[in-house]
Amino acid sequence: MFDKLQRYAPHILGITRILFGIMMASHGAQKVLGAFGGMPPGVPPFIQYGGGGIELVGGILLALGLFTRPVAFLLSGTMAAAYFIGHASQGFWPIVNKGELAVIYCWLALYYAAAGPGAWSLDGQMRRRANP
Repeated sequence: MFDKLQRYAPHILGITRILFGIMMASHGAQKVLGAFGGMPPGVPPFIQYGGGGIELVGGILLALGLFTRPVAFLLSGTMAAAYFIGHASQGFWPIVNKGELAVIYCWLALYYAAAGPGAWSLDGQMRRRANP
């Protein structure tokens, strides 16, 4: 059964990238645009606009599959910083300090930096046009 699934791996990777990009952009929109209820008062501007801007623009680029590897690498670092700045001081375990989303986003972004975009990406379209 799993051997049959192997041929769909690039498509599953592409769909996951699109979903991940949309979720990341949603977090950025929450911070920068005040969408989805916005941020609570007192969030430092460098988190709200710096981190939020990276999440918003990076998420859109990731969903499109444009500059996937460098954008994913930047997002991975942003999520690592988010974890250590916002969560790690509240306890060792991510489930306790409520940082599990930052951890999984960090590692998923790092995976995309290594693996590339998968199917249905603008990166793939540009590569095919450059190498007919």
